[in-house]
Amino acid sequence: MSADVAAITPSDLLEAARVSKAWPFEEARKIVDRLEREGRPERTVLFETGYGPSGLPHIGTFGEVARTTMVRRAFEILMPGVKTRLLCFSDDMDGLRKVPTNVPNQEMLANYINMPLTQVPDPFEKFPSFGEHNNARLRSFLDSYGFEYEFASSTDYYKSGRFDETLLKVLAKFDEIMEIMLPSLREERQQSYSPILPVSPRTGHVLLVPLVARDAAKGTVSYVEPGTNETVEVPVTGGHCKLQWKADWAMRWAALGVDYEMAGKDLIDSVKLASRICRVLGAPPPEGFNYELFLDEEGKKISKSKGNGLSIEDWLRYASPESLQYFMFQSPRAGKRLYFDVIPRNVDEYLGALTAFPKQDARERLNNAAFHIHHGNPPTEDLPISFSLLLNLASASHSEDRNVLWGFIRNYAPDATPENHPRLDHLVGYAINYFHDFVRPAKKYRAPTDLERAALEELAARLEAAEPGATAEELQNIVYDIGKNHPFEKLRDWFKALYEVLLGEEQGPRFGTFVKLYGVKETVALIRRALAGEDLSKG
Repeated sequence: MSADVAAITPSDLLEAARVSKAWPFEEARKIVDRLEREGRPERTVLFETGYGPSGLPHIGTFGEVARTTMVRRAFEILMPGVKTRLLCFSDDMDGLRKVPTNVPNQEMLANYINMPLTQVPDPFEKFPSFGEHNNARLRSFLDSYGFEYEFASSTDYYKSGRFDETLLKVLAKFDEIMEIMLPSLREERQQSYSPILPVSPRTGHVLLVPLVARDAAKGTVSYVEPGTNETVEVPVTGGHCKLQWKADWAMRWAALGVDYEMAGKDLIDSVKLASRICRVLGAPPPEGFNYELFLDEEGKKISKSKGNGLSIEDWLRYASPESLQYFMFQSPRAGKRLYFDVIPRNVDEYLGALTAFPKQDARERLNNAAFHIHHGNPPTEDLPISFSLLLNLASASHSEDRNVLWGFIRNYAPDATPENHPRLDHLVGYAINYFHDFVRPAKKYRAPTDLERAALEELAARLEAAEPGATAEELQNIVYDIGKNHPFEKLRDWFKALYEVLLGEEQGPRFGTFVKLYGVKETVALIRRALAGEDLSKG
């Protein structure tokens, strides 16, 4: 910890948490108030996230778990000693309503429309069912990141009888639930809607059919079987029926006693309806908030079934899980593009948060994303090179060799090695991947104008005459002076020229820092090649 910051005690942290404007603490205080209203401040608090495994898990799914965990940890600071649980619930008993476009064997899947996802064969041929495949994908990532959670399967909960008591309440309160739901539906849908969906004993389909009879005393419902016109009676318990999702959501909240669950902005109306149903079932709905949706490169909502936007695996090819957590922490109620070009900035801002943390007081730390990403104990880190600068280094050198890039790094930070800077070594690997996939294909070099040529010639001469061991700041001053000495309309036009002519990009790093990292001799050679009209894209 920095010497100019006093040691922060647990009481300092608690006092700061009680007034912190960081959104996880604002959310956590809702749960504290909930316990105080109940008069049961020491009971276990249940956090929940939901996952619809009709498509492969995407970053939005991860984000909900990450953000809920941040609220959970904030609550634990506010209420030390109170036990908490996080339940990641998969709606894997839902019927498959359409075939995802981003999976193999789509013709096979088309034969299983309306079957519960845990009864649909896995198109990847790795698990007993499609639902189990997608559940495993989600759990694998959550486990690899180290989230503390319990996994729950809708199929298991329905068939084991864990929902039976509340399902019977749904049957008993059927008319009240219909009064809540019907006004929200189109007139045509009102005629066939039922919150209780029978699972056909004949086909195994989760049926979207109206009920023709209900018997609350027996705990059964009756419907007309499609294809046979036979009236069939089934219990609502034991997995013989599945609830429509809004009613299902409310039933789950009531059955499990969920205290907190957040949801996307597109579900605001659904949360309101489910909350009313939850109250009809005799339980208070959970606390929570509606986060804004992630958008792909075209500004469209990302979708599991479409597979647009970034996958979890995509992000982790180019950056660390912590940088993804940083992206999730920032402004959850604001819409954000979630595409490859957001990665470098988020990596560097995350690293900046780590660097700032030791120098901050308690209140500042609680507003720092690093606190929430690392549960209050972030690693000490002050890297000599930013991720963006590494990308520019790879871009200028056209190298995808880790050892070559480390050679350049030692020009700038002689004592840095992969062994004493393992996080930086990881960044080198990420930078190579990002450069190969995105930077190299998008490079567009251009020849300098006469004005730019004169300035570049002077820059090469001034750099050659620079003192050996000149600092990045001294090199930056040389670049700056040349820009002022030549008749550029705006100084930024000079820097833009440097990036476009020498790096093939529209923007770039602080150029003096780049020269120090890449090497004065190497930069001069790069300038001479550009002035000679060589194709710099050839490396």
